[in-house]
Formats: sequence, C-alpha cells, structure tokens
Amino acid sequence: MKTLQLQSCVDDEGYIECALFEVEIADPGADEVLIEVEAAPINPSDLGLMFGIADTDTAEACERNGYPAVRVPLPPALYKAMAARQGLWLPAGNEGAGKVIAAGESDGAQALLGKRVGAFGGEFFAHYRSVPAMQCLPLNDDVSAEEGASCFVNPMTALGFVETAKLEGHKAIVHAAAASNLGQMLNRICLEDGIPLVNIVRSDEQVALLKHQGADMVVNASDTDFSAQLRAALESTGATVAFDPIGGGPLSNSILSAMEAAAQKRMPVWSRYGSEEFKQVYIYGMLDPSPTTLTRGYGFAWSVGGWLLTPFLQRAGLERLGAMRHRVQQGLKSTFASHYSHRTSLEGALAVEAVKLYGKKATAQKTLIEPRAAL
Repeated sequence: MKTLQLQSCVDDEGYIECALFEVEIADPGADEVLIEVEAAPINPSDLGLMFGIADTDTAEACERNGYPAVRVPLPPALYKAMAARQGLWLPAGNEGAGKVIAAGESDGAQALLGKRVGAFGGEFFAHYRSVPAMQCLPLNDDVSAEEGASCFVNPMTALGFVETAKLEGHKAIVHAAAASNLGQMLNRICLEDGIPLVNIVRSDEQVALLKHQGADMVVNASDTDFSAQLRAALESTGATVAFDPIGGGPLSNSILSAMEAAAQKRMPVWSRYGSEEFKQVYIYGMLDPSPTTLTRGYGFAWSVGGWLLTPFLQRAGLERLGAMRHRVQQGLKSTFASHYSHRTSLEGALAVEAVKLYGKKATAQKTLIEPRAAL
C-alpha cells in the first residue's frame, strides 16, 4: 500500500526543502504492526531534521509532486556544513499515535491489532507507519490519540533526566527553559519523587506558571539579580547536575559558576584549585545555535557534555526501561500530559505561515499534526 509522507532534503541550490511524497509501505513483518497515524507532535528534534538551524522566518512556498511544499534558504556556512545531506530525502516525525490496522503473526504483534498505540521510530509525519511491536506503547482505553501522541520523546526524556541524576549520585537537578512542555513534565515528576528541582525560565509569566503548578525553586534569567537567585537556589538544594536545551551562549557557564560558588560555601578548607565537588551540565538541545561560552572559573571538577535519549536508554537497561514505559502509560492524562497550541493537517504543516509559527520553538507553543485532518 502507499502512504503520504513528509520528507526533508538539502538541494543543490542552497535551500533545505520539506515536501510530501507518496511512498510504498510494506506489509508488516512477523514482529511488526501497521499504524494508521492519527496524531504526531512537532518536537524540536523534528525541526532539526526538517530545517536544521535555518531561519524559518525566511521560508518560501513551493510545490512538489502536486502537493504544497516549503523551502528555506541556507546561509553559505550552514549550507556547507550540511553538504552530506545534499540530495538525500529523509522522512520526518519521531513519534505519533494511531490505531493498529494490521499486524504480523507473532504474539506480540497480534496482541496490538485493533488497539490504539503510541509509538516512536521516525517517519510518523505520514498517513501510515509500520514499526516493530516493541516500539509501541498500548494506550489505555480513555487515552485519545492526541493524548498519546507525545508518549515517548518528552516523557522518556524527562524521566531520563531523573534517572541520570540517580545513576550518577546527584541529589538535585537544574533545568533550563523550564516552562516548556518537557519542563512542566519534569517539574511534576520531581514533585512526585521528592527530588529538589531548580527551574530556570525567562519571564515573570513563566515563573508564575510553574509556581502555580507547585514548583518550589523558579529563577528568572531575565532578572538583573539572576546570578544571585541561582546561587541561592543551588546553596539550598545542593544541585550538581543541570540539563540545558539552549546550548549556545553563557547559560551553562552561569550554572557551573553558581554550582561552584555554592560548593565552595560547603568546603571545610579553601583550595586554590576550587571545589572537589563534581559539577555536570548536559546540553540536550540547540535553541541557541551560537557557540557555548565557558570561562572555566569553577575549579577543575566539572564537565559539559551532550545528552541524548537513545544512548541513555541503552545505558539504562531493560528493567529500568520497562518501569519508565509503565509509568508513562499510566500517567499520560496527568504527569505526562502534553498540551498543543496549534493543530494542522499533513499538507497544512507545509504552509509558510505554519512553518514560521512552529519554527520559532517558543515556550507554550507546540503544534500537533493530524495527518488526515481537513485543510
């Protein structure tokens, strides 16, 4: 059978283009299921595949295969950096939800036939998607496709942060851009688990949002006394691990500096080498594509590294992964609920105005694709 699928490609004229293709989809194998996709969220990781770090405000309408398409010009340096993608059409959509309409002969696949599931594995910006049964999360009967569409990326990432902190022996967490869907989810998890969390946001409105949801420590990076607020929060919680989706600029540096200042207050004896208390910042996004600025004024016991969900899950092991999946399954209407500001069809997702809207990656703005919705 055929499915309509959204794909992205860097062309030879200096553009990155997103377009729709009719592609053949094979019958599911023994351990696979065929899902009729009902809903799929546009996550920042999806935007990375669709448009890279190009400025979506410069998007232009075009057409391909008889369907609307959109392309964005790439600055010369970015075009050069993406040379490996030239001419390579890649399907987009990390996760989604829908009904299983066909299944392979294995017991695991057959058990999902006729059920609504959430799933991951890419290529979900489409009418249909065939995936291994093990990549599916059966949704409870009272969970809609919209509620189950974001059952993997944000929930497992938020849980992954908590599990990473536990595995590495940290007793409290710092999270930046904390008013996002993911940030609100992490706040709920930490409240449930009794883990101190320092939330970094960018406006008074975002402070109020998280405080209303029970957050204890919320600091505003736009305040003139942000550094003092952050130091006080870290002294209070003893947080030594942070997760930063912004990436570029000085924020990771500010967090490490505040961690060091808090650690030095706990030192029994001063040392010219700084605190021996290890401080870790994980960068897991590129909301700011500029270079990460580090001044290294925080001793020698520190690290800045990248954090990605898939490598963490491989590290976590099957038992921990199973417990995380079960927790998400039971909490999709509460702890792991996602909220969408906009909805669009598959074709509508490639309208210029839609691209400019979801391409901003703004807090409290998240778009859901409903592939078969009317234009």
